[in-house]
Amino acid sequence: MNVLTQIQQFFSDPNTLWVLSGTILLGVSSGVIGSFAFLRKRGLMGDVLAHAALPGICLAFMLTGSKNPLFFLIGATVTGILASMAINTITRFSRIKEDTSLALVLSVFFGVGIVFLTQIQHTNYGNQSGLDKFLFGQSASLVGDDVWVMGGVAIALLLFSLLLFKEFKLLCFDPGFGRSLGFPVGLLDLILMLMLVLAVVIGLQAAGVVLMAALIITPAAAARYWTERLDIMLVLSAFLGGLSGALGTLFSATTANLPTGPLIVVAATMIFLISLVFSPRRGLLSKAIRLAATRKQMARERVLQFLYENREQGYFDPLNTEMILWKYPMSRRRLKSALASLTKDGWIQVEQKGGSFFIRGTGEGWVQAYETVLRTRMTEVWMMHENEIGGNIREEGSTTGEIPPDLFEPLWNLLVKHGREPKWNPKSDSIAGEGGNVP
Repeated sequence: MNVLTQIQQFFSDPNTLWVLSGTILLGVSSGVIGSFAFLRKRGLMGDVLAHAALPGICLAFMLTGSKNPLFFLIGATVTGILASMAINTITRFSRIKEDTSLALVLSVFFGVGIVFLTQIQHTNYGNQSGLDKFLFGQSASLVGDDVWVMGGVAIALLLFSLLLFKEFKLLCFDPGFGRSLGFPVGLLDLILMLMLVLAVVIGLQAAGVVLMAALIITPAAAARYWTERLDIMLVLSAFLGGLSGALGTLFSATTANLPTGPLIVVAATMIFLISLVFSPRRGLLSKAIRLAATRKQMARERVLQFLYENREQGYFDPLNTEMILWKYPMSRRRLKSALASLTKDGWIQVEQKGGSFFIRGTGEGWVQAYETVLRTRMTEVWMMHENEIGGNIREEGSTTGEIPPDLFEPLWNLLVKHGREPKWNPKSDSIAGEGGNVP
């Protein structure tokens, strides 16, 4: 009940509503622009621009003596653009790699900003300047003017992203193709960097220089786990960014002595971790489930393949399971699970003699063993003769997948040519003849 009371007080306080509006707008715009930066492999650029904005903010205050957010925006944008140009110049006209130039520009601009900040703090109005809050952010200090500026810039960034969606999509995925079509790739990259500068600058007061880069990239990285489409990724990233801002602000307002900016980043990180683990295709949990299923299927196929190959060579007696482990190394636990699964399906029978276990195939089991061996051997010759046969084995077939019907006959002929065709067909209970007819 105490928490509900705090939430009611939160929504009844005009100042906290301003803060909530500002952080949501910041999260939405950061998520959209961060998606393009993420796909463009410019994740560290947000960190550089956030640090490079500090000297611009200090210079704007030193020149105007005012804490007008519009002046701060202009000053931070100017130094952010200078930092971006410095990185491009260093990378283009020297042998220094991009990662080194990023670290160099970040440290130099941030060092200059700290010098300016120290100088301001020693002036008569330094104690009232509050510029040190830009290092770690102070969302509680947001007022109506700050939110109006942040909202205006955020909406402008979203509109530009919508208008230049196709161009930015081409820039992120295939800039070479775009250049061949006549698109001004260099100009588009410059526009994207300018938008990234603005997205970073408007968030400095809320998240701070140190944490702003995380707010730019984390929602985009989380959204990437849920979709393969760029348009859906942008919507998801904007939603997750706005959700991070709202959750961070709510937690900060209902908990004493916890800053809003770091909590926003923590909320974004928690959302990313949830995406990392639970997303349906790329998540660690789904990958673990698919890997376990694949290993179980492979173990089943190994047992069937072992049965058939011994039957093909004329061994009719029940086979010791220890021989399977000798030929196909796997854990005893996995083999035991495969045997139990095959027994449940009615494909094998397991007998215990003394301390050993023996297996024999059933009627349906021999058919499945034959089809498994046939599919495996066809896949092998397909991989060896992919250029002659055609098709793409990585897309159309695998050792556990189905062989395309139109490739069955040419693959069978290759098996016959190499003497790899299955010699015994349990469907007709006959040995394949020299002619190698397709069963």
